[in-house]
This record gives sequence, C-alpha cells and structure tokens, in this order.
Amino acid sequence: LLDKGFKPGSTDPTLFTCVVENDLFVCQIYVDDIIFDCTNNACSLEFRKMMSDKYQMPMMGELKFFLGLQIRQQANGIFISQEKYLKECLKKFKMQDSKMKGYKTPMPTNGKLDADVYGKDYDQKAYHSMIGSLLYLCASKPDIMLSVCMCARYQAAPKESHHQAVKRILRYLAHTPTLGLWYPKGAQFDLVGYSDSDWAGDLVDRKSTSGTCHFLGRSLVCWSSRKQIVYLSMAEAEYIAVGACCTQLLWMKQTLKDYGIKVKHIPLYCDNESAIKIAHNPVQHSRMKHIAIRHHFIRDHVAREDIVINHVKTEDNLADIFTKPLDEKRFCALRCELNILDFANVQ
Repeated sequence: LLDKGFKPGSTDPTLFTCVVENDLFVCQIYVDDIIFDCTNNACSLEFRKMMSDKYQMPMMGELKFFLGLQIRQQANGIFISQEKYLKECLKKFKMQDSKMKGYKTPMPTNGKLDADVYGKDYDQKAYHSMIGSLLYLCASKPDIMLSVCMCARYQAAPKESHHQAVKRILRYLAHTPTLGLWYPKGAQFDLVGYSDSDWAGDLVDRKSTSGTCHFLGRSLVCWSSRKQIVYLSMAEAEYIAVGACCTQLLWMKQTLKDYGIKVKHIPLYCDNESAIKIAHNPVQHSRMKHIAIRHHFIRDHVAREDIVINHVKTEDNLADIFTKPLDEKRFCALRCELNILDFANVQ
C-alpha cells in the first residue's frame, strides 16, 4: 500500500488513505480482513483488481457482515446491529424462550450492585462467558454499556445476585433484538462531545462513574462508561470526566485530519457549572490543589479554543445514560437521542 502512494493514519496505523485527483480512497485493515471504498467507483474497482492480482484474496462485495456486525446500507443511511450474534448468545445461555418476562430497561433504577459477600456463589467460568459476550454486544448497543460494566466488576467472585442482574440484561436484549445504531445520510458533520459523572455512586467503595459520548452530526461514533477513583467533590469528578471527554475529542480531531477534514472550536457539553468554571480558570486556587496537575491540560485547549465547554441541562445531557440506572421514560428518551433505533423504523 505504501508503494502505491497510500499514507498510514497519524493516530491509527491500520488506516490507509490516498487522494486520487479530488477523490478520497480509504482502506482499513484488521488482521487479514480489509474494508475499502472510494468516492470514485472506478478507483475501487482498480484497487480490487490490484489486490486480487497480488494476493489470493476473495472479494466479498458490498459490506454486509463484519466481525459479528451486520451492516445494512440504505439509500437514507447505514444501520449497524448484532442481531445474529445476539440470537447465538441467547441460545448459548438458554435465554431464547419468547415466553420469559421481558424488560424495557437493562437495569432497574435501584440496580446498584454490591459484592454480596454472603450471597450464593455462581459459576465463575459461566459468568465470565456471559460478561464477555455482553461486552462485545456493546459495540452496537451502547444502551447496555453501563449495566454490563457494573456486572463486570464482580467477575472475581460472582454471586447469584450478579447472575440475576446479567439475566435481566439478556432479557432486555431478547425483547429488543432489532435495535442498532443508525447513521443517517446527509447529517451535518460536526464533532460534539457530552460528559457526565455520577459522584460516589458505587455502594462498595464510593467511587464515581464517568460517562462520555461523541457525535459526528447525529451519528454516535464513540462512547464510554468508566469507574473513576474516589473524588472529594462532585465538581472534581465532573471535571475529570470532562478531561477524559476532551482527550477523546482531540484524538478524533486528529483522526479526521486523515480523512481531509479539519475541525476546530469543538463543543463539549457538561451539566456541572463548577467544572466549567475550573476549566476556564487559569489560576490554581487552594481548593483545587487536590486535583492532579495532569488533569488541568484541558485549560490549555480551552484557552486555544480547540475545545469550547458549554453548559447543558441535566435532562439534556446524553451522557447521563452511561453513568447511572434510569427510569424507563428517561432511558428510552436518551436511547432514541443516541440514535439507537429499531431497523423497522428507519427503512
């Protein structure tokens, strides 16, 4: 690829791009699989012939299935799901019975788990298998990210109560098998980030949970739900979560350059006024000395106007779904805002 004029990505070495006149050619490599396309169909056909001549490589045609992901390309957008993989998982764990009780959320609002030291032990190997399958399903189902991560914290000594929490997630998935990520065509190509934190929400060690999500226009392209260390205040927890969101936005900004797209003044939305004020304040006040200096790098990017931090109402913060269990109404509303939709509704 390098001999043919392709350039490796600056942040992703498995991404190769090439500009042919005014057309962009993109090639992504994963072990022995390749996805490629170009804005000029003739270039794609030429590349296909070149690879077939050089290697004994079968061409599968239009991308429809990749690493367990089902890709449906429509005239109005692209839909990504894992319906087939989900059915295999439900069959594997004997959860495919349509008569079992379904749930509209993967976890109840009071679904805070603890170590349950005196609870009945559950088979560790089976629990690991269930968590591993659910973590892979998060690739197209961000709505289960928080609940799966909470269950994953107890893999060292799983109890029956943890197993029941995992079964609820599977029952939720069994009744929403056709949900997936929808990427509409023609949406504005703006990079946007949302950040949130559930301060001291863990019942065991009082650690916080941070959540972030990132959009290109209306398309959700990156999300996370992570357990943080112990913080002394809500402002500190929110500020660190904003820093993590900023890091990801800067990485995506650099990645977009490989596609010939330059973005600046990237909006980052946070629902905590104190965290926003800390990010704008260039002075180290005594009450902020407990925050590690490495987390203050966001101030530099705010000063350069690479990142523009804006306040958003808590009810409008889309990252809220990655930090705490929500009631059915709010959960479904945020799920829709994240463009996690039923395939039947986007055709």
